[in-house]
Amino acid sequence: MSALSAEQLEHLQRLSGLEFLRTAFAAEDRPPFIGDLLGLEVESLEEGAVAFSVPTKATFANPLGSLHGGICATLLDSVMGCAVHSTLEAGVGYGTLELKVNYIRTVPVDGARLVGTGRTIHVGRQVATAEGSIVDASGRLVAHGTTTCMIYR
Repeated sequence: MSALSAEQLEHLQRLSGLEFLRTAFAAEDRPPFIGDLLGLEVESLEEGAVAFSVPTKATFANPLGSLHGGICATLLDSVMGCAVHSTLEAGVGYGTLELKVNYIRTVPVDGARLVGTGRTIHVGRQVATAEGSIVDASGRLVAHGTTTCMIYR
């Protein structure tokens, strides 16, 4: 996979945030991103609400043998940020200003999938907020969080 061409970038900048996400995730020739490393899969992409899943893997373990908290933090950052992105008009970007994560339970690294869901709370002209949650294969809450994003107009 290679970097996007100038023509591809120009096309993507004309898409709304939701259209961009749908196009980027569906593209077979897209550049690599953090989701590839995690085995991320899109569960749903709607305006203001997204859901992604990742498998737990032995390579994601902390020294105690359970899932490293950074995996949940990364999944939450992704779903909450993309929930914000899905509401933006063409040519507008965003960046995470703040991320708060609450860990609820230990997660084994047994190959089961975690599903993260992000929802916008408020999208203003310059700042947006969102909330997210992660559940395990049994539907039990394992982590939740909030974010504040800066909107780049």
